[in-house]
Amino acid sequence: MNSSINYQELAEKIKLWGQELGFAQVGICDIDLTEHEEKLQAWLDNNYHGNMEYMAKHGLDRARPQAIHPGSIRVISARMNYLPAEAKFAKILKQPKHAFVSRYALGRDYHKLMRKRLKQLGDRIKDYCQEFEFRPFVDSAPILERPLAQNAGLGWVGKHSLLINPKAGSWFFLGELLVNIPLPIDTPADNQCGHCVACLKICPTQAIVAPYVVDARRCISYLTIELRDAIPKELRPLMGNRIYGCDDCQLICPWNKFGQLTQEDDFSPRQHLDNVELLTLFAWDEDSFLSKTQGSPIRRIGFECWQRNIAVALGNAPYDLSIVQALKAKREHSTPMVIEHIDWALEQHEIKAKQQIIPTNERLQARLIRSIEKGMPRDA
Repeated sequence: MNSSINYQELAEKIKLWGQELGFAQVGICDIDLTEHEEKLQAWLDNNYHGNMEYMAKHGLDRARPQAIHPGSIRVISARMNYLPAEAKFAKILKQPKHAFVSRYALGRDYHKLMRKRLKQLGDRIKDYCQEFEFRPFVDSAPILERPLAQNAGLGWVGKHSLLINPKAGSWFFLGELLVNIPLPIDTPADNQCGHCVACLKICPTQAIVAPYVVDARRCISYLTIELRDAIPKELRPLMGNRIYGCDDCQLICPWNKFGQLTQEDDFSPRQHLDNVELLTLFAWDEDSFLSKTQGSPIRRIGFECWQRNIAVALGNAPYDLSIVQALKAKREHSTPMVIEHIDWALEQHEIKAKQQIIPTNERLQARLIRSIEKGMPRDA
């Protein structure tokens, strides 16, 4: 430790530098996550991580930052708003022939952008404090970033497992710097969820199996992004027109009336993904997919899963001959997994052609849309 450094003053500078780099808030905490180890192990033991083997691979190391970067004694946690203006939540959810993409994924992939900013923050600290080592993370290490962010005073982990800030809701990304200097720590945020269980009730697939516990195997975000196999048939009708991620638990959260819009142009929608028809996206070939998702987080799921997800959404759409024709045409040159989902979608349209079907999730969808229209921040 360098006794000549005023660490209280440095901590204040770090927060100022963070704001200059585009972070909405920066906080500091120690690396102690031992209180979370038991819950983490129980979550893994219940196989709630699904096919995300990397979760189990690192086990309790996720609650031990010092195992990831030896010598670390503090965590600098930062958040960056991503909600674009005119997010069109209700508009798209009301149109089942349009594709709903989680609003975090409409623009540029946040991983590289945030990691670059965190690296710049670390370099500034390095210039000020020569005996300094750091390592930046943005979803790039097995670390419990939300409990760390709570300990750093950025918000509290809500019952949907996401971080909630009382002045900004939950529409933001998180990133961390693990550092080896004894910075003063911030006061952890208090949990203010109270008796509210809106997120548990609104989840289309009932993936939030208990307050603060998410069974990823049922979560639409997991099904459309992490899962590489066939989507369970019983969950397909519940997915509606959500083809990449799901924002329902955030949309219903009353704290998101305080949601803040992003100042980052890179998070603005690309390829009209905030308002595009399913058939338009389904018409992409693999070269188009790779080209149009360049620099987007969507690209990581690959073309096969992209087609799989859209096929399910088309199966959930109202009967339309053009949809049936598109499904049949795509079937001729798709992979076996995609063909399985196309066949399921065709079966749904055959049923709808014979009788009027009330959507499985219509009541919850209507409630969600009412909530969006009443509670979203201005211009969102």
